[in-house]
Amino acid sequence: MNIIRILVFFLCPILIYAQTDTTDTFDYNNFGDADGVKRYCTVKVLNQTPQRIFHIGFENYGHFPMPGVRFNAADLPSTIHVDQVNAIRAQVNIPVLSTNKIIWQMGFNYWGSNFKVANPNINSFANSLNNNTLVTAGINTTVFKPLNEKNFMIFQASYDVNGLFNGTKDISSQAFTTSLTLIYGWKTSEKNMIGTGLARTYRAGQPIFAPALFWNKTFNEKWGMELLLPARAHVRYNISVSNILQAGFEVEGNQYWANVPGIENVYLQRGEIKPRISWDKKLFGFLWLNLQAGLRYNFRFDVANAYNAKEESQKYFTSNLGNPLFFNVSLNFVSP
Repeated sequence: MNIIRILVFFLCPILIYAQTDTTDTFDYNNFGDADGVKRYCTVKVLNQTPQRIFHIGFENYGHFPMPGVRFNAADLPSTIHVDQVNAIRAQVNIPVLSTNKIIWQMGFNYWGSNFKVANPNINSFANSLNNNTLVTAGINTTVFKPLNEKNFMIFQASYDVNGLFNGTKDISSQAFTTSLTLIYGWKTSEKNMIGTGLARTYRAGQPIFAPALFWNKTFNEKWGMELLLPARAHVRYNISVSNILQAGFEVEGNQYWANVPGIENVYLQRGEIKPRISWDKKLFGFLWLNLQAGLRYNFRFDVANAYNAKEESQKYFTSNLGNPLFFNVSLNFVSP
């Protein structure tokens, strides 16, 4: 699809409306305290992975089956064979305000997945999946507000358009979702930040409210962890300040709208869990390379006839997708 038109579509309203669900891209570092004024805690712990200002990456899933596809109870279930999925991922995070009292950033995110189907003519859904791009694109914002030396708050939100699109002409008002996270936390030392709160997220394919746990901790010069549950959790090993390994998982997904020929207002609920190993390596300056490899485990792949469908009577089908291996490579411009 035309990525440039998608960028223009979203970067125009970024000045008047912004929200985020990405939850891992704020930074803007260790700000000093002015003399004679109240002291505030900083936004990161020692040896934390660098925070991304600009990110561009490519992701690939291997072959997997999509069984149980049907839109009419009288039809026999069909199996769609997906040869591979190629995805382009991009993210920009722009600092709007960075002081020792508040850090505020706004940004744009894009995730476009192209499914290469081996048997696209088996039904209209397979054909639409093969010929269009499954897109999540949106605007986001993150606010880190230190209250004093020990306490802080984090607010994050995103406003996304999600659908099986062949251009901006396919965008519908039914394709938009909003996600929110609010956390209150404690920074007990320069090696430990912990917080708890509430998240409204579509990562599991349906909107859910869930308790959130934020915990960044450095145990020593080599080991640490970075958690934002239920979205992600990683154990970190610092080979050096410019060479970092991580192992953990991330939950991804959303609810997508599609207008499949012969079937109107289809809602695809996609949720996946990705256990993975990740390597971050500084190339030069503020430019870093990131490599990931792991398993794409299917959590939910439901196709329904209603927004936020939860009842079985609202679903055309539920598919127990195969679980392929995946890899991801990206370049990242990071904060100082």
